[in-house]
Amino acid sequence: MTTTYEDAKQQLLDAMLTHVPFDGWSETSFRAAVTDCGIDDALARAICPRGAVDLALAFHANGDTAMVERLNSTDLSDLKFRERIAAAVRFRLEAVPDKELVRRGMTLFSLPTHAADGAKALWQTCGLIWDTLGDTSEDVNWYTKRATLSGVYSSTLLFWLGDDSPDHQKTWEFLDRRIDNVMQFEKIKAQVNDNPLFKPFLAVPNWLAGQVKAPMKMRADLPGVLNPRK
Repeated sequence: MTTTYEDAKQQLLDAMLTHVPFDGWSETSFRAAVTDCGIDDALARAICPRGAVDLALAFHANGDTAMVERLNSTDLSDLKFRERIAAAVRFRLEAVPDKELVRRGMTLFSLPTHAADGAKALWQTCGLIWDTLGDTSEDVNWYTKRATLSGVYSSTLLFWLGDDSPDHQKTWEFLDRRIDNVMQFEKIKAQVNDNPLFKPFLAVPNWLAGQVKAPMKMRADLPGVLNPRK
């Protein structure tokens, strides 16, 4: 049986998850995973040039995939849009098998050398939520929706990590409050967008958002890249 690149990477990730709670997303954990899998060192480094960092990002991507699959298989038609967003954030957090894996990941991505990777992973998660829920915004709204959701998601994640309430009920209440704040902001923003007096001032932000969005849309259409809109 031929082992594919992705299969080997998943084997490394599965093996590493047993070491991360003790040694973090570190070179020590990566080396232990390579030994556990019996994979040649050169092959392991070819699969994961940055070692633990690549596997930490793969772990995050797996959680995103699980969230999208659950969203697509769940009937959300009776929910208000704010409730669908809350469900998506909840599904994403519930895709985590062990909080310690996330705590260790936050330690890794708080390092200056990896902070950009962590920010990109967070942005992609929030982008997937909006895309899967059918967002079709094209102007500055595309950017602000993802920026505000990034704030909601990151603050809820931090609350969730310290929450020991039954079924994380306090976390879901916190999430509802944060989304209420966002919806109030979106209401005010819509009023500004509908006011013809402000349209000249929005022309430049809308153009800049289009420049940010275009490359990301092009990348999402590349073969092999997850695109929940298809």
